[in-house]
Amino acid sequence: MTAGLLLASAVSGAAYTLAPGPAFLALLGIGASRGRRAGALFLCGHFVGDVLWASLSLTAIIGVRTIGTLVFDVLGLVCGVYLCWLGLHSATARQGVDGTVTAEPRRPLLRGLAFGLSNPKAYPVAVAMFTAVLARYASALDWSAFVPLLGAACAGFIAADIVLVSVIGAAMVRRFYRRHALWVTRVSGVLFLGFGVHAIVTAAPGIWRRI
Repeated sequence: MTAGLLLASAVSGAAYTLAPGPAFLALLGIGASRGRRAGALFLCGHFVGDVLWASLSLTAIIGVRTIGTLVFDVLGLVCGVYLCWLGLHSATARQGVDGTVTAEPRRPLLRGLAFGLSNPKAYPVAVAMFTAVLARYASALDWSAFVPLLGAACAGFIAADIVLVSVIGAAMVRRFYRRHALWVTRVSGVLFLGFGVHAIVTAAPGIWRRI
């Protein structure tokens, strides 16, 4: 195990976390409307999903010849359905008399956990990130490297999370969100629907062929 390989895994983890997607949009809304603490709680819950998807990605990369795709197709289908439900909820959000948006989560930690475990971008993006960065170390990738690589990826997740919490708590970001909260939420909902439909369309053919 070389330092370069560990650094590559950490970079993969950071790039995966910073790549825009449904969780990034949700974090923007939560952090801008409720502050850095709520955003940090969301990311703490989401971290569980980060570890899960990184583990599955490394498993797929290291054991590509022995593991089939069915389990990932099923996960993609479930993730897609969840994102469509969340997207519909956000796209039809309303603003209350107190200025709050009905789609804003009351428990950011649990929302982060749900998002982290069901994010449809997670598996394909994680695989793409890790494959792109770790490709030149292919000869060194075996099962003994799994735990160190996962640990390095987690360090990358945490570093990127710190950056995100700093950004979403900035005064300019919070002012923009307060002024346009309802439309940011609705547009995010439409994007979630798009991500969800894409995940279902991608996963369904693989499952259909096995029926």
